[in-house]
Amino acid sequence: MVEDSNIKTTISPFSIRESEIKTFDGKDGYVSMNQIIHKINIGHINDIHFAIMELINEFEFITSRQIFQMLTEKGIKIKSQDKLNGKLEQLVKTKIITRYYFTSEKGSCIYRVYCLEKMGKYLLNSRGIECKWQPTDNTKPVAMIKKRLAGNQTIIAYLRKVKAYDNYTVKPCLNAKRLGKIFRANGGVKLTKNGKTIEFIFEVVRREENWENKFIERMQMYKDFYENFIPGDSGFEKIPQLIFICEDEKHMAETFKTIVTKQLELDKIKLYFSTDLRQNNETLENTLVEFILDSESKKYKMVELQIKLLEM
Repeated sequence: MVEDSNIKTTISPFSIRESEIKTFDGKDGYVSMNQIIHKINIGHINDIHFAIMELINEFEFITSRQIFQMLTEKGIKIKSQDKLNGKLEQLVKTKIITRYYFTSEKGSCIYRVYCLEKMGKYLLNSRGIECKWQPTDNTKPVAMIKKRLAGNQTIIAYLRKVKAYDNYTVKPCLNAKRLGKIFRANGGVKLTKNGKTIEFIFEVVRREENWENKFIERMQMYKDFYENFIPGDSGFEKIPQLIFICEDEKHMAETFKTIVTKQLELDKIKLYFSTDLRQNNETLENTLVEFILDSESKKYKMVELQIKLLEM
């Protein structure tokens, strides 16, 4: 597997491309549960396959590289990415999971996205593992899936590169009390150092169609959550730090501009920004950005922060 620091791309693989569509790359046809049970009985489907299924269930949509990283962090040994891809192929052929890729006028993406199939849900339920997957989950549009993938990457970066990392939540649930809405962030991590904890929640922003208006709607819910926050809300003992994960450096400025022009600033916390590619840095100490108003020019400038809490 190529290490994050050796990835040389200048465009995030999880950014939105014009006219991009999701293309099915799974298996058609019918596979019976009896066939699957036979493969389990003879050891062709084993505990590693179930560990893969559990990860896909937890993250909903996930790439093979992300699966490999998560298995490694959980201490589950797979010799190589190729070995993992072979196991994923077995699960696809038996219709336990399925996969997609994205294609646009500029060509196809280089990675595949994995999600559950009906047989996978049955197998996980048989082991007492909660699985809320529904067939309609796999119909989600490109932008929603890419937000999930970017959220995954951010969680994995903190898990692997931050010494103070404690635990993660894939989709933190938040309550906008005044609006009467429950919504979910795209990821969250808890950091602990010297007995003190802080929680980060990640809002992934993509340049999808009509993205500014969709982002404004999200920010109205965040504003409600933060303005009315009291300890214990949505399971948070202390007010969590919100971080926006954008497509690129320019997109950070565009996102901040939308917040300011629509008067969606949050009084109780500072607003921090980052990008997909910043998560590939060897350390996350310098990956967060803040926009500060210059007293002389009266214009906002982007300031790269150095946060010791995020050191390896």
